Amino acid sequence: MANGQWYPPEWPDRIRALADGTLTPVTPKRAATVLLLKDTPDGPVVHMLRRRASMAFAGGAYAYPGGGVDPRDDDRQIRWAGPTRAWWADRLGVDAAGAQAIVCAAVRETYEEAGVLLAGPDPDSVVGDTTGEDWEADRAALVARELSFAEFLDRRGLVLRSDLLGAWTRWITPEFEARRYDTWFFVAALPEGQRTRNASTEADRTVWIRPEEAAAGYDKGELLMMPPTVATLRQLLPYRTAADALADAPARDMTPVLARARLKDGEIVLSWPGHDEFTKHVPAAPAPAEPTAPIPSEPAARTPAQTPVPTTAETTGGGPA
Repeated sequence: MANGQWYPPEWPDRIRALADGTLTPVTPKRAATVLLLKDTPDGPVVHMLRRRASMAFAGGAYAYPGGGVDPRDDDRQIRWAGPTRAWWADRLGVDAAGAQAIVCAAVRETYEEAGVLLAGPDPDSVVGDTTGEDWEADRAALVARELSFAEFLDRRGLVLRSDLLGAWTRWITPEFEARRYDTWFFVAALPEGQRTRNASTEADRTVWIRPEEAAAGYDKGELLMMPPTVATLRQLLPYRTAADALADAPARDMTPVLARARLKDGEIVLSWPGHDEFTKHVPAAPAPAEPTAPIPSEPAARTPAQTPVPTTAETTGGGPA
């Protein structure tokens, strides 16, 4: 492949089915993901995880901590600090309950997958180290959905710090994909005293990496990523500090990016509005099947596929970030 764009082999057939009306799109689920940043002498680095190759969706791809909204994230008002739910509703383009659920998902998933918690005892503070056994027990209960995020905050006497998040962009999974998500992307700075770790069962590696280094790895075909991941990495390039990115977040356009497929000159063109680099051209009809090759008398030698590892220092377990 020319770059590291994640492109499932079943997409062409699904795109054709959508184009001819034989595929009915599924309703996307609401989700949130967080570009967690920290400053270094060479500029900000972003926390990324590599999804296990066995994952059905985007296996082997680098992504950010995130996941779907828990239905309980909006079942009652939680301890809250920062901009009001009404402010977030206007910013995210949803109602107040939906805004709480999406912001909760962003904070909860960052804690579940990276061990970083954007909450504190009061509106002006943030918890410190969250790596003790009691914290881990609560995190595991959240992952197992044995504990709601509201219950977790109440138990700990914490308030969610919505002011530590900046809404960055919004992407919706293409209509031809079987697993669809309406995902809000946020930026946040790593709180002082906290550290990341690979707490996700869905990831086999985590890394702090400079956005330009990650984007270059994608361009070379060394790092596999989905279009929104690459797009957000490129959007971070102008910023020299995490605070600069957070300061710009409120002014960013939150119009959803949704891929579209159209028929043109005998082929289907797959495009993401505003992001020409991801455009794909798919034959309107499947290629004819090739003759089956004769079975060799001896198995051919194979070289195990290897995924290049970023050069930036990694955390692969419970060590400090």
